[in-house]
Amino acid sequence: MKDTKTNRVINLICRLFVGLVFIFSGFVKGVDPLGTSYKITEYMTNWSIGGIDFLWATPLATPLSMILVILEFTIGVMLITNSYRKITAWLLLIMMCFFTCTTFADALTNKVADCGCFGDAIQLTNWKTFWKNIILLVPTIFIFLCRRWERKRHFERETLIALIAIVGMLIFGIYNIKNEPCIDFRPWKVGNQMMPVDDPNLEVKSFLTYKNNETGETMEFESKKMMEFIQADSLWTTKWSFVDSRVEDPYEIKADGFSMLGPDGDDYAKDIIGSAEYVLIGTIHSLDKIDSNGIYALQQTHEFCMNKGIDFILLTNAPEEEMQAFLYANNLSEMVFYGADATAIKAMMRANPGFLLLKNAKVLGKWSTRKAEELQQFPYELDF
Repeated sequence: MKDTKTNRVINLICRLFVGLVFIFSGFVKGVDPLGTSYKITEYMTNWSIGGIDFLWATPLATPLSMILVILEFTIGVMLITNSYRKITAWLLLIMMCFFTCTTFADALTNKVADCGCFGDAIQLTNWKTFWKNIILLVPTIFIFLCRRWERKRHFERETLIALIAIVGMLIFGIYNIKNEPCIDFRPWKVGNQMMPVDDPNLEVKSFLTYKNNETGETMEFESKKMMEFIQADSLWTTKWSFVDSRVEDPYEIKADGFSMLGPDGDDYAKDIIGSAEYVLIGTIHSLDKIDSNGIYALQQTHEFCMNKGIDFILLTNAPEEEMQAFLYANNLSEMVFYGADATAIKAMMRANPGFLLLKNAKVLGKWSTRKAEELQQFPYELDF
């Protein structure tokens, strides 16, 4: 690629565009490195090459997540500042080729529903992700072709920029691993209303879809109004054939696949989440990974809630027998627990255990194990 004024302008635009995308992508992953590690684990679990799987590498998911976060963010910074141009161009091209091939395979097979390229901040379909990478690949190739242009080097400046980007993102990522993400893009964000509560204007509606036997046209009708059509046309039932039905429940919890299953197998999620009293939920998505600090946090929180009269329940994916044994062994046998899918629990809290406070279906607070004592400082308003 010739070093001309026009090409320099195009190169600048390409570097700014791709650099900003990489900085944004690295940042939103750095906000929640554990979420990125879960996505990497999903790839390792669902993908294999030539019959060779990657299950053996799942323990490396979190370190790989941090490497990806730091690499993306640093490449973005290097592109914006035009630092280490040759190395950056090579790394950028390798990453984009890898991402493009991976997302193309994903789009064809749909083994992983969302690549997580922008964390939980922006979710794209697999085909949208693939075409996004194709768009980025064009300026990436141009940047790569311009890597040999002569220019004055500032080695100390470039090294300092790289170190600041790497160390800064490393500290940022570790902080978000040790605590809850500093910016929450998930449904259970503090302040979110997870479902309506006692709204007289809302009602559960059911809809029926019918197909016209003569024209092939399909129409959806609200079930309550079906009788009007039938009464208006005595031959209506012979003209139309049932196709499908659906229920529209405005009281559904705004978190896909969320449930709280009791010992009887019934789902108590709406009753618990919509309670008019304070409800503190302790989340456990990996019972075997709770350390002594986690057990202590559960014990102290249980004692605090008992004294305050706050409902404190546990949500876990562990089998009932294992959970009961765990509670009995740690002087928590009085605690009530419900079952849920591990993925749904991780969507609530990354910490294990973590603590989430609700009242009238509104998320009032979230605390990781490290900050469990802070939940005692929340300004509860209790009636005794």
